[in-house]
Amino acid sequence: DTGKMLFDKNAHEKLPPASMTKIMTMLLIMEEIDKGNLKLDEMVRISERASSMGGSQVFLEEGEEMSVEDLLKGIAVASGNDASVAMAERISGSEEAFVQKMNEKVKELNLENTHFKNSSGLPAEDHYSTAHDMAVIAKELLKYEAITDYTSIYEDYLRKGQENEFWLVNTNKLVRFYPGVDGLKTGYTNEAKYCLTATAVKNDMRVIAVVMGANTVKERNASVSEMLDYAFNHFQTKKLYEKGE
Repeated sequence: DTGKMLFDKNAHEKLPPASMTKIMTMLLIMEEIDKGNLKLDEMVRISERASSMGGSQVFLEEGEEMSVEDLLKGIAVASGNDASVAMAERISGSEEAFVQKMNEKVKELNLENTHFKNSSGLPAEDHYSTAHDMAVIAKELLKYEAITDYTSIYEDYLRKGQENEFWLVNTNKLVRFYPGVDGLKTGYTNEAKYCLTATAVKNDMRVIAVVMGANTVKERNASVSEMLDYAFNHFQTKKLYEKGE
């Protein structure tokens, strides 16, 4: 809530963020919903390009229609690259135009060490961020409190009851195993290794922890858990005034 930095190490080192890129994608989606340009029950038609994305996906098919809410779940829980591209195309007409929006938002947030080349985090030259910048983007996303309704889901289904039903399981296991964690986004590529931007709430204090480039999932989750433990054991927030006081 305060934006205070509690601990950092190599926080400004430029590294590939992998799927943590989707924190920015989700931020732009939530902004559009907030502005009324997008409704959760709106159906989005899946393009050939979106359906052909590799990497983690929710196996969207060309011509299929899916609601914005389900696509958001596909991004938040299963890290679907196909769902990210489908939403980018819905919001900006093309992924390229959406990426321009992402980079405009980077400027608006005064982040000097972040540049995006796609909406999903698939490896690309000149696509980088830092632990500090990912935390700032996460803080911005968390202004939209509804986002944790999705990022905190441990498991769910898309196309429930249909032949092509898809089981979503959260790539962020801390959602289940660390009390208070309700987001936000994992990442993994060979180059980026294991990344995680996590957020948790305890006693009305919300904190964000970011780890990039860990060698194993275990190491990544342990590092994040240690940072969260440190924050909750050493700090508390105190409300000085009620709203309007």
